[in-house]
Amino acid sequence: MGDYGATVIKIEPPEGDRYRTLKGAWPVDYNWLLTSRNKHSIAIDLKKPEGRRIMHRLAEQADVFLTNFIGDDLKRYEMEYSTIRALNNQIIFAHVTGYGEDGPDVRKRAFDATAWWASSGLMEFVRAQGSEPAVSAPGMGDHATSMSLFSAICAGLYRRERIGQGCYVSTSLVANGVWSNGMGLQGVLSGVDLSERRQQGSSYPFGRVYRTKDGESVLLSIVNVSKEWSKLMTALDLDEFSEDPRFSSLQDIIVNRVEVVAILDARFAEMTIDQAVTGLIENQVTHSQVKSMPQVVTDQQLEINEVIVPTASDDPDYQQTIMSPIQIAEEDKLAPNKAPEVGANSIEVLETYLELSPQEIKGLIESEIIATERKVADRK
Repeated sequence: MGDYGATVIKIEPPEGDRYRTLKGAWPVDYNWLLTSRNKHSIAIDLKKPEGRRIMHRLAEQADVFLTNFIGDDLKRYEMEYSTIRALNNQIIFAHVTGYGEDGPDVRKRAFDATAWWASSGLMEFVRAQGSEPAVSAPGMGDHATSMSLFSAICAGLYRRERIGQGCYVSTSLVANGVWSNGMGLQGVLSGVDLSERRQQGSSYPFGRVYRTKDGESVLLSIVNVSKEWSKLMTALDLDEFSEDPRFSSLQDIIVNRVEVVAILDARFAEMTIDQAVTGLIENQVTHSQVKSMPQVVTDQQLEINEVIVPTASDDPDYQQTIMSPIQIAEEDKLAPNKAPEVGANSIEVLETYLELSPQEIKGLIESEIIATERKVADRK
């Protein structure tokens, strides 16, 4: 929403959101740069009643109130739906949780690695036969879940346009993980456990990764084998196997799949990645190069389609970023602005949206209810 020009005010504690610390030992807070661009930061001590009153005054004017607090914390900080709705019955209250809003796990601490990845069956299912379950990539489930919450917010705003009232919308990490694993889990519900056939990952030739002689990898993802078998053979200059009696029908190909794997392994090992990909593209064989992250961020296709974009920042560590995956024709996105420092916009927000006087703002700062960027720097 911020990418399309919405005013997004991030409320964080005076010491800053702990998400800022996920950079580890690296000097660049790259997680924060991605997820907090085009936002305003106001640092409020919500443990103090006056801090909560400021939050409530902002909620009175807002279209959307978004929180990931759960259970007692919602009550402690006076941000339950009933409280916020009483202040503004037009507001969309957007709530994201780890495991949902009811049940024995409702208060269980959650990250995407636990709720989205491990609890959904994905972690156990997405692995090779005999290997240990793999940890997830950083933020993988968070980003997927955020898109679900975005769609829920948009649906809530549309509903408000229709009936004139706000509403409560929500999603959870575990619900999105289960949805992402929906095909596999629906199989289990229908009596087909695909994990029992995991060995196909190594012996099935058309959904397998092959290594090229320059150390790169290609993933084949061929569903219609009858249609693409001859194309694959031509792409790899293996036309002699198109007429081989061992592979004269789809059934024969599947029966002799171990031989097919050996043939493809040997052929890919003789080719560079450019040779392999060129042949596969020219013959319309379903595949992808398995790209490293440095290869992804320099991918011309992503640049042309504005997936990787330049920023509006002069920070040398923030010259490009990943754009949000939503496009609206005839609506331009903002050039990404650098994520704010803690409390960078505290004074601006208080002046612009609450119309507080300089004296009132000074009092809030002196009483440590509000922190500004300068005040936070002084504390450090």
